[in-house]
Amino acid sequence: MKPRMANPASVLSDAGPAIMSLLKATRQGGVPESTLELVHLRASQINNCGFCVDYGARSARKNGVSDEKLFSVAAWREAPYFSDEERAALALAEAATRLADSSDAVPDAVWDAAADHYDEQQLAAIVLMVGVTNLFNRINVTTRQPAGAAF
Repeated sequence: MKPRMANPASVLSDAGPAIMSLLKATRQGGVPESTLELVHLRASQINNCGFCVDYGARSARKNGVSDEKLFSVAAWREAPYFSDEERAALALAEAATRLADSSDAVPDAVWDAAADHYDEQQLAAIVLMVGVTNLFNRINVTTRQPAGAAF
């Protein structure tokens, strides 16, 4: 696959640092890196972003995510490898990524389950991670950034 254009974040000089600053902020909420990586990977899978799935899997592995989790994150509900906290974060990531799939896009039950495991600062980090991941996904899918390409 050939990209349609260079990544817009590199074309518009102020965009890249601003996006990376937002991504860096997600790391300040006290959520384990491995959980944030799983959230990123799952949202990227849902959005069919090959670039982000490839990059996310590599980054997750570097941040201690086991192969069992990497191989089964798309089926996290059925796989035995995930903690209750990770499951709550993944459910929130899915709901916040699939906004158009339901009139109650992020149901109270999903939010409440996440809030049972994470405080407000941690929830903010997860919500921001989902948002920035969806931004990455939309940029990379729209411009057809190929998996394995350098960012």
